[in-house]
Amino acid sequence: MTKRLLTILFTALLALNATAQNNPYVDDKLVHFGFSLGLNLMTFGVTDSEVPIEGEVYHARVSSLMPGFSVGFISDLRLCRYLNLRFCPGLSFSQRTLSYVTESGAPVRSKSGQFRDKIDILSIPITIPLYLKFSAAREKNYRPYVIAGGGFEYNVYRDAEQPVMLKGPDYFVELGVGCDIYFRWFKFCPQISYKIGFANVFTPADQNIYLTPDNRFYSTALSKLTSRMLCITFNFE
Repeated sequence: MTKRLLTILFTALLALNATAQNNPYVDDKLVHFGFSLGLNLMTFGVTDSEVPIEGEVYHARVSSLMPGFSVGFISDLRLCRYLNLRFCPGLSFSQRTLSYVTESGAPVRSKSGQFRDKIDILSIPITIPLYLKFSAAREKNYRPYVIAGGGFEYNVYRDAEQPVMLKGPDYFVELGVGCDIYFRWFKFCPQISYKIGFANVFTPADQNIYLTPDNRFYSTALSKLTSRMLCITFNFE
């Protein structure tokens, strides 16, 4: 019932919004600001080490994704009629689950014999990006756009006692599409984008002195982890 009411409300707002042109000169501003709220799904690009551990070779994969939350600040500089430069620092919270399987099909067991084939990895990255926003011509109260850019991020959550510890810094590129929807006092801009990280964010087992014998093989089975993230963002400008 709640979903239906929200859908009806959102549809009614869009219908009312299409009757007249709102904020006709808002895109002529040299600089404007806003904020963003969003949902994200983080995953990994996984490279296995192929190193035998007690006679077994382990393979890891991302088996489930926990929807996360993102929040950010928007500053926008108008370069020309169809092009804007955007600086949008933000903070995200997300969790991924790594599942382990053996090459032989035997159960995954730690040295103590305890069965555990899945581990959860939490990330809290601070993102510092720059984007170019390419907008189409405005039609009444709608203006679709594409966005492209990249930047630097730093994961502030690093728990050395976890089976797999992530490094802090990463570099990424991001591509997305969205639409400016003009209301009387602001622009509402839903956007979907995909981010690809380039750095190896995995901390090798030999560099993590806090690993216990039971946890060490989870890190030993890995060689490289790279970040991936799908973002659904709601910008208010």
